[in-house]
Amino acid sequence: MRKALHFLLLLLVGSCMPPTEDVITEVRSDLADTTLQRILDFQDRQLSDSLYSYFRNLDPTYRKAAILSFASTKDPAGIDSLAKMLKDPVLEVRTAAAYSLGQIGEERAAAKLLAAYERYDSTNVWPVFNGAVLEAIGRCGSEDFLKGLASMSQFSIYAAMGVTPVSTDTTPLLAGQAWALYRYALRGFTRPEGTKRMVDLATRADLPVEVRLPAANYLLRAREINLEEYSPDIIAALENEKDPNVLMALVIGLGKCKTPEAREALLGFWKPDLDYRVKCNLIRALTNFEYEEVQSLVFTALDDSKLPVAKTAATYFLNNGIPNEARSYWVKAKDSLHWEVQLTLYAAANRHLPNTMSQTKGSINYELRQRFETATNAYEKAAVILAMGEFGWNYRYIKEMAFPADDEVVRTASIIAIGQALAVEDFRKYYGAGYRRIRLEFRDILVEAIENGDPGMMAEAAGVLRRPNLFFKGTIDSLTFLENALANLELPKEIETWNAVNETLAFFKGEDAPEARKVIWNHPINWDSTATLPLNPKATIRTSKGAVVLELLPLEAAGTVSNFVSLVRSGFYDGLSFHRVVPNFVIQGGCPRGDGYGALDYTIRSELAGPRFDREGRVGMASSGNHTECTQFFITHSPTPHLDGNYTIFANVLEGMEIVHEIETGNKILGIDLNF
Repeated sequence: MRKALHFLLLLLVGSCMPPTEDVITEVRSDLADTTLQRILDFQDRQLSDSLYSYFRNLDPTYRKAAILSFASTKDPAGIDSLAKMLKDPVLEVRTAAAYSLGQIGEERAAAKLLAAYERYDSTNVWPVFNGAVLEAIGRCGSEDFLKGLASMSQFSIYAAMGVTPVSTDTTPLLAGQAWALYRYALRGFTRPEGTKRMVDLATRADLPVEVRLPAANYLLRAREINLEEYSPDIIAALENEKDPNVLMALVIGLGKCKTPEAREALLGFWKPDLDYRVKCNLIRALTNFEYEEVQSLVFTALDDSKLPVAKTAATYFLNNGIPNEARSYWVKAKDSLHWEVQLTLYAAANRHLPNTMSQTKGSINYELRQRFETATNAYEKAAVILAMGEFGWNYRYIKEMAFPADDEVVRTASIIAIGQALAVEDFRKYYGAGYRRIRLEFRDILVEAIENGDPGMMAEAAGVLRRPNLFFKGTIDSLTFLENALANLELPKEIETWNAVNETLAFFKGEDAPEARKVIWNHPINWDSTATLPLNPKATIRTSKGAVVLELLPLEAAGTVSNFVSLVRSGFYDGLSFHRVVPNFVIQGGCPRGDGYGALDYTIRSELAGPRFDREGRVGMASSGNHTECTQFFITHSPTPHLDGNYTIFANVLEGMEIVHEIETGNKILGIDLNF
């Protein structure tokens, strides 16, 4: 607490080490440099002890690279050595040290960061460093630091400068404070004064987007914050905000106000030509209000010309629908809507329609069975199965028809649907007098799914079996089927499934959930291809909707780009699907199975020292945890900074972002061309 009380005082003191004439200050970018390759190989193999010697190298290129390696490995053993580099004479190097300390996430790094916070000096570059320090504290600091950070006002920032506002740009410091409070919120730490500060930063039109964006995303992501008193401020900002990236976050914040004024402002803000991403978030914001007050607008959105909007509206009814209107969801599903919207509405009808309406239930599920048996699109068939899973008595049909399906995506969906059939409010009441026998039927289905060796089915079944409210623990006498499953899984290819099954095994043994198994280094960087890439390498993804041109980022993610280029050259991606599309979030592809559980027989390391997810069109690697990446990648629809520091960014969309926005679940990757 004492640290918190003296936070602002400490901001006004400290030392600064401006560059001197007798040191090298240029940080170069040359992946053909064998020394730089050696540093990145040490990072790739997580050999921290081999990196420390480069901290003392006269060339800042090598110092920076070695320092940033710890941002990817997150090795706490490097904290003390990294703290010394906060005094490096080169701005890029000491800023890298701040970032890496924050990435490691240990509380003890915060005091070292705070001690390095600099006063104004003649170089006029210190606000950039100090902004990085503040954000890093947000990643690792304790609650003791949060009070002082939240209390930093515009005045205190000017005071720390020792100058008048017009003489120095405060943007890096204000952005640093905003990012810091946002990072704290992602870790579950907020304070009322911090929320007040972020509302002020998010709603001030005179501040640059670099400041408003993280502040608005705080309002979007922070949990259990009270925004009611700020409703007028956010409404006013909503009416004046021009940047869609800020706007889509503000509408979520306004929804959290939960006031009648906020509701009316959101309903009145809906316009036909509104950015579809803002529309998606506006529908999500309406979940904070009573169904009867907002359902008319959401129902209208089902007919929106943009599929993501209609899909988000259908999902609203799936998650928030009411029994009295369940039949209307079924009726609407018969309209000329996209199959994803139709089947989400079928799922909503199945979930919310009372079982007493047995005739209607029978008609709904007859239609779903007919559709499953006639559909040719695997993703549509999977969606049918998920809709059927909302009516528990479909479990035998799901087992009979979807378990043996040829498509992995359908087989995996069958287990998700079984999990839905089990997730009824009162199992005994729902399934009646035979509930004990039926529970054993479900158990046998899940055990069979784990024994059959399909990694998607195994992972999903393991997750269902360990739900404590299902009481399967007392129905299983032998755990041999789980032990055999672990022994037969291929590592590292099926590491996600292995971790899921291992967690279930621990659950049945009455043990605490184990840590995820770490993947042993198994795939070195191919420098023969990476080092020869041109300065701005590009790749074109040809899809069934059109072409998307990527700018690859080998300097930020050398190993990932090397892997991607090799896969492209082998034709690996040709014919694969975008198997996951989340409205106003991401499109994801590159899974050889098509259900998200596919990979090859190796993994690559996470490279986490690249840019933020602070714009649309960032291309990142999907994973089941750091250092488990292989072939799957995603492209963002909008800023997603909650992914920062945990997912590798290896490319940006250069052209064709409009195609990214149009991609639908199941659309094909026809091929990828390297433009060099």
